[in-house]
Amino acid sequence: MRILVVEDEEPLADAIARGLRREGMAVDIALTGDDGHEKAAVTRYDVVLLDRDLPGMSGDDLCREIVASGELTRVLMLTASSSVSDRVDGLSLGADDYLAKPFAFPELVARVRALGRRATPAAPPLLTSGDVELDPARRTVRRASGPVELTRKEFGVLEVLLSAAGSVVSSEELLERVWDENADPFTTTVRVTVMTLRKKLGEPGIIETVVGSGYRVPEQGTARG
Repeated sequence: MRILVVEDEEPLADAIARGLRREGMAVDIALTGDDGHEKAAVTRYDVVLLDRDLPGMSGDDLCREIVASGELTRVLMLTASSSVSDRVDGLSLGADDYLAKPFAFPELVARVRALGRRATPAAPPLLTSGDVELDPARRTVRRASGPVELTRKEFGVLEVLLSAAGSVVSSEELLERVWDENADPFTTTVRVTVMTLRKKLGEPGIIETVVGSGYRVPEQGTARG
């Protein structure tokens, strides 16, 4: 899941980002409304955590822009005000949810995950290919022989590939969906992660390399490596 945190209090933004990354999410940070607008314009985020009081473009105006874009991006408003009228104002702008500061981090995670599910097309409860089974809710992977222990990035790559239902996914798209803006697009990060993922999944391999295009998991669960 790709998240954008738009928050001008840098220590808070960093803390939120660190916590969400520990939950397996890819997180970018914007400290001004203008920076948030630029990032949202070039990257499709699943959820934007948006402070209302921002330097530059206001959080309200940025919320309107995101809603007007027609993307499936969901907006969670973060604000120091918890009054009913402020919540109503935020939701009337098109925000999908509203959370007052200070907040309990587990609640923030739960709300982000709920919004993230609404930001993507409906998927089956389990993603499967052959005898490989991935459970997005429980964040577990099993193969016929038993559970497969994956890192957060390996899990994210497999989830994206299985969700593509046989379509080719480029390295660039994997980098965008699983990592964040700090990832170097010229590194071998994706290739190395796919290599270790293949080893952990074992034989027969299910991830196919499409030379010059990317990777895919054929719907029948067979791959040529």
